[in-house]
Amino acid sequence: MSKRPRAQVVGWGCYLPRRVVTNDELSLQVETSDEWIVERTGIHERRLAAPHETTASMAISAAEQALQVASADPLDIDLIIVATATPDYLFPATACLVQRGIGAIHAAAFDLEAGCTGFIYALTMAAQAIESGAIHQVLVIGAETLSRITNWNDRNTCVLFGDGAGAVLVREGNGAGGIMTSVLGADGTGADLLILPAGGSRSPASSETVAAGLHTIQMDGRRVFRFATKVIPAAIRKVVQQAGVALQELDLVISHQANLRILQAAAEQLGVPMEKMFVNLDRYGNTSAASIPIALCEAVDDGKLLPGQRVVLVGFGAGLTWGAVLLEWSGQLSIRRNWRWVMAALRRFWAALLRRIRR
Repeated sequence: MSKRPRAQVVGWGCYLPRRVVTNDELSLQVETSDEWIVERTGIHERRLAAPHETTASMAISAAEQALQVASADPLDIDLIIVATATPDYLFPATACLVQRGIGAIHAAAFDLEAGCTGFIYALTMAAQAIESGAIHQVLVIGAETLSRITNWNDRNTCVLFGDGAGAVLVREGNGAGGIMTSVLGADGTGADLLILPAGGSRSPASSETVAAGLHTIQMDGRRVFRFATKVIPAAIRKVVQQAGVALQELDLVISHQANLRILQAAAEQLGVPMEKMFVNLDRYGNTSAASIPIALCEAVDDGKLLPGQRVVLVGFGAGLTWGAVLLEWSGQLSIRRNWRWVMAALRRFWAALLRRIRR
């Protein structure tokens, strides 16, 4: 019997707009302060897309980086999945715009909408397609332009969100490493807790919906927070148990970057030190489906995720949805993109060598 192929992440990339909006800048627009925002969220600043930038354009930039890291030809991509809640259009799919933009003319393409959990759902779909043997190479992207659906007069939501994109190239492989297992879930009874009320078939755009601000994010922050602090540790426990891995064997947890207090609560419940919880929301805020792939890219580039290490990617979002993926990192070294990875690896090598010499 032939061995089932394993889905491996072989390329990664991200794109973040140049414009930085600080908490102090927001305090000039709404009644808030840097101290208030940082205390409640851990966010110091976020990135906002320029007028000419869109979800598709940022997704294309992230995808091109991922292809460069993997030294991959766009013509070899079988499938493109874009996880987003802010597509360029209701149709065509943003994934089709990415396909056109990178020249992946042989790839099927579709969008996936699962809120902030979208990247986890998309990565799971990619892994299952590869493991079936029907698909060999998938480009998975999380991209958002949340600034276009944010109410900048609502201090409870405008301080939270930012724009950006992250991408991974997933390829079949028979060697060590790759996606080990995943879990997905949803609780539709909480669908109204995080919602964009108008613009769909239920409430088409009209002068009344625009005047009422129904084309911007509406959120019951307290109830979403309570959901997140329960489901994040539960999802992590479930995915590692499913893989037969102990929590102590995890090298890193990359969670959806929504609120520092959620990450701290999850670490405390799991008994995992905060050093193992990757955090970059202080600089980017909540970028929804883009937050996990952006954080993954930074973790690799910073030398915090090395080949052979085990990492859980975990998210929650509108729907309400949740999910987690456990993988053994198999990403190969790209000196051009990952000089910080190289320096960190060299430092560890010399430290280990010195310890041996001293013995």
